[in-house]
Amino acid sequence: MKVLIRAVAAVTALFVLAILAVVAAVLVDEDGAVATETGGGGLRGVPEEFRPWILKAAKECAEPELTPALLAAQLHQESRFQTSATSPVGAKGPAQFMPATWATWGHDADGNGAVSPRDIGDAVMAQGRMMCSLLRQAKASGFGGDVRALALAGYNAGWGAVEKYRGIPPYEETRTYVRIILSTMQRFQGPSPLEVEGSGSGADAVRKAAGRLGTPYSYGGGGPQGPSAGFCDGNAGYLGGRCVASSTVGFDCSSLVQYAYWPVLRLPRTAAAQYGATSDRPVSRRNLEPGDLLFWSRGGSGGIYHVALYAGDGNVIHAPRTGRQVEVAPLASAMPAGDYFGATRP
Repeated sequence: MKVLIRAVAAVTALFVLAILAVVAAVLVDEDGAVATETGGGGLRGVPEEFRPWILKAAKECAEPELTPALLAAQLHQESRFQTSATSPVGAKGPAQFMPATWATWGHDADGNGAVSPRDIGDAVMAQGRMMCSLLRQAKASGFGGDVRALALAGYNAGWGAVEKYRGIPPYEETRTYVRIILSTMQRFQGPSPLEVEGSGSGADAVRKAAGRLGTPYSYGGGGPQGPSAGFCDGNAGYLGGRCVASSTVGFDCSSLVQYAYWPVLRLPRTAAAQYGATSDRPVSRRNLEPGDLLFWSRGGSGGIYHVALYAGDGNVIHAPRTGRQVEVAPLASAMPAGDYFGATRP
């Protein structure tokens, strides 16, 4: 097994500054995964379970404007990659299909016997087919402007509205939708600063967790199915004296680890329980491998308060604390060095 972490501090800093500049420019509320993950395929920053479908949907469209990054930016804007998303008007799933539109574009793409806008494969492939058709209509229309913008406007407001106004309709929602997606595409364009190579459950877990880099920390939030809102318990989940966990969709340290290994390995929910479930397989610091669990404690096994995944080359991937995001950090400084308790191999 070989894991390569190519992350140069200067490049990472420039990347982060670029992302912040885009967010400031378009005023997007970031509560989904928007940073990096496994490189390759011209795509980054998407949950691992979405990657193959986004690449497949883009490949099957003959219109070159339908890139994986465009589809990813659209999914992020529609739902933050949430399969359970439902809009106030009844749009469902990660691509936010209304029932009537789904009846036209939905097919059983993943072969599970169901046609559901909440199935990732069904939803992304339907999104790709619809966007591909809208791009063809935009090119044939003769309307001025970016055909991608026209197609996105048709997805949001309906192609009839685009035809009525011979361009992007003057609806604030639609104009904002188009502007944000086109502005944020670049964050989903590969390659990634974090590349994971090799096979096995450990490397696969690191890849899956890396698909959630940039997801906010939410105390008590997250689980096997992905990020979710957390809660405050009187001691944790607060920022500046205000409870933020209950309104933040994200992961805490142990839910990220649980999510990364699920369903291949069904780890328990908390850091202490995860240590208890794997403590019979301890690993010395010099023999760490990708996917090993690292623990920090303030007093023996009963004081474990943090868990991270070893990512290779002296780095970890973890959800550190309220106010931060899922990140790659050096093992030596990810948490207080004196609190390092040990490692186990799931």
